[in-house]
Order: sequence, then C-alpha cells, then structure tokens
Amino acid sequence: MDWSINTLPLPEYVELGVHSLSGLLWTLLFLFLWHCYRIGSDLPIPGRAGKLKSSSRRSMISRSGVCMGTKCSARSKLFRSDQITPFISMETAKDEEQGQGYLTPVLSHALFPAQASAEAKKLYAALQEYAKRYSWVGMGRIHKGLREQVRLNDLSTIQKPHLFFLPDVPSVPFFPRDAHRHDIEVLEANYPAILAEFQAVYQRGTDSKSGWTCLGPKSQAMFPLYSAGVCVAENCRSCPSTYRTLLSLRTFINSNSLGSAGFWLLGPGAILGSSYGPTNMRLRCHLGLQTPPSCELVVGGEPQCWSEGHCLLLDDSFLHTISHKGPPESGPRVILSVDLWHPNVAAAERQALDYMFTPDL
Repeated sequence: MDWSINTLPLPEYVELGVHSLSGLLWTLLFLFLWHCYRIGSDLPIPGRAGKLKSSSRRSMISRSGVCMGTKCSARSKLFRSDQITPFISMETAKDEEQGQGYLTPVLSHALFPAQASAEAKKLYAALQEYAKRYSWVGMGRIHKGLREQVRLNDLSTIQKPHLFFLPDVPSVPFFPRDAHRHDIEVLEANYPAILAEFQAVYQRGTDSKSGWTCLGPKSQAMFPLYSAGVCVAENCRSCPSTYRTLLSLRTFINSNSLGSAGFWLLGPGAILGSSYGPTNMRLRCHLGLQTPPSCELVVGGEPQCWSEGHCLLLDDSFLHTISHKGPPESGPRVILSVDLWHPNVAAAERQALDYMFTPDL
C-alpha cells in the first residue's frame, strides 16, 4: 500500500503565507525595541537622580501597570519628588533615612541654630556665599561643623578647639613624620640657615622696634613671619632663607587667619598653662632651634621634648601645656613654629576655608 504526504491530516496553521510570517517578525522586533527602551529609561540619570534607590523606585512605578486609588496617587507624588530633589554625591541612602546627612539642612531649608554664636553665623554666611560662587560639592563636613558649633562645649575636655571644629577628622595629640614628610624634611634640611637668621635677629634685641612681639614675662616673645595668614614683610626681609623655606612647603597655611609662622622664645622658669588651639583642621610643626634641658611639651596628656634640628608635629586643639624648668643660665627655648593643614582636610575644603577665614588686611 502506497502512502503519500498528501494523505496526512495537517493543521491549518501550516498553510501560513509569507505575509503572515513577516508580520510576526515585525511584531517581535517592535516588542524587543520597546523592551530595550524601557530598560534604558529606568537607568539613573547623572546629576538628577543618581541614587540606586531612586532609580529602583521609578522602575517599580513605571512597570506596575495599573494602580488603584490613593496608592497610585501616592506613588505619583513620590515619583515627582524624586525628579525635583538634587543629587548630592556625598550623602548615602542611610544618611537620608536617618535625616542626618551632611547637607540635609540645606535641602530642607532648615534655619541655622538660633543659639549659635555671632562668629558661627558669620562663617555660615561666608560658606553659603562660597557655595553660590563655586559649588556645595565637598562642603559637607564644613557645613555640619558650623551647625554643630553650639555643641562644642559637649566635646571631651581633652580636645576642644574654641573657634571651629571640623567633624570626622581623625586626630591624635602627636602625629608621625609621615603625615607631612616632605615639609618636615624641607624644614630640617634648612635648619642651619634658619638658626643663623634667628641668631641675627635675636642679637638686635627682642623689643617691638626690632619686630618682636612680647607675649608675657620671663622672655616669652615671638618674631612673626606670618601672622593670621598675613606676611610680615619687614620680618621676612630680615630672614630671606626662612621665608623662602616657608614658601616651598606644600601644606603651609598662609592664606587664612588660622595660619601663622615665626620664632617663639620661652625663657627659663616659664610655664604656659593649659589651653586649647582654635581649630582641629591644622597641625603645628615645631622645628627645634635651641632646646635646653628640662623643656617639655605636653599635648593631650602625652609629654614630648624638643630636639635641635628636628620637628615635632602636634594638634594643638588638644589640651596642652609648655614649660621650661631649666636654670636661668640655660637660656631660652627657641623653636620655629609653622601651621600646616591637617592631612585629612581635602583640597576643596581648604579652598573654602581660605575663603571663610580670609585674613583681615
């Protein structure tokens, strides 16, 4: 018995024509392109809503299809708010949920604390002016520090800067040389020239006519080269090598009122009582020039002694005392003190702080 393919029962769809198959392929291509478009539209847009949390929420809303009643309305409002809120890269989703982001008060238009001091309000106004001219990027810690100035008294008694406290800055009373290795090596390499220039200006006398500033009894005096961020031109002309050395330092604070440099004298028998420096965003570098025995520096409860030709790097926002308990014939203790930026203060923060603490010329 002969069998033929024509005798087999076939379903009707086998008889599809070329036009129907082409239409099916065009339909699949259209769906594929639509799928790619939807995935692309769900990606975060830089500068508008770059957070994964916001993009995920928009994706959920766009794919939800049909929503009902008040739930749909609430999601629509949430979607609109995500489009309006600016993207602040320095804040995390966790900060937002807790309401403790660095710039949360800026975004929420919260008022500056009324109990803040006049100085803090002045600095806050300067920060706002700087941000309008340049950017808020990198200003998070400074903004947080200004708003929390009213809580400075709540800090531990071991560290309490009386002017400005920059939060989240790791600090210890004494820093290792590696924190500012380049600047320390430059100062120590120029020790002989610096010592010779000090001796020259010291022999002229320590009165105000010679450029010295008396700080108290028992031979406490300073020969300033930079005072509150301003170059003391006459004194720098008397010490050209020391002046050039200061300019060669990478982290010397010479553009705002928190930075100074100069020769410091402390006579025998003098004791400088416990005090705090104005801020924790700087370190003080002491280059020993003349260091008689029985001279001691205690910072944060840690004692150290100066050594001629070598540097000590300290954070004077910690409670500190200075003493010279040597005999009268031992002569004064002499150091070159230079203010350097704290290594944890970023370049953008330094620029803003220079603007906020502009020297009074």
